[in-house]
Amino acid sequence: MRWLAVAILVSITVIGPAAADPPKNFVLRDTPAPVPELQFTDGEGNPQKLADFRGKVVLLNVWATWCPPCRKEMPTLDRLQAALGGPDFKVVALSIDRGGTEAVKKFHADVGIQHLAIHIDPSSKAGFALATAGLPTTLLIDAQGQEVARLIGPEEWDAPDMVAFLKSIIARKEGHSSVPQQRDQPL
Repeated sequence: MRWLAVAILVSITVIGPAAADPPKNFVLRDTPAPVPELQFTDGEGNPQKLADFRGKVVLLNVWATWCPPCRKEMPTLDRLQAALGGPDFKVVALSIDRGGTEAVKKFHADVGIQHLAIHIDPSSKAGFALATAGLPTTLLIDAQGQEVARLIGPEEWDAPDMVAFLKSIIARKEGHSSVPQQRDQPL
């Protein structure tokens, strides 16, 4: 019996921890897919492109201040950015508010958002280019700029299972092998 415990311990140490399973609502792609080149502005009106974030794992959340589920999940995205944001990961919360920067700044102030940068696409071109079926829509984009997963609807982004899954993706950002148990079906 003792040898079994030692064998298990050695295999865990040698093989390493298993990749965290994706949360049930993420639809994983069989093969990473290109993401259309998106253009938007930051909170100061400076032009930005999605390609500006290449080299990082990006959680791209398309949302609007008038969308109740978007409003509800935004604090969880803020906490996720606070916990995981850095040189290898970024939450890009892309607002499609026609009211522009002022509407988003007011929302951030009212809700207490502190860690998310403001990104605006008041033309909603990003939503069309990404074929969003509703709001919020969130894409998980690998460091090479490829979509590896998509989630339509709200999520608790700072839930332990989500954080563990995203950490496993960030840790494997060097290739497309980053997504465990790839499939085009919700779990």
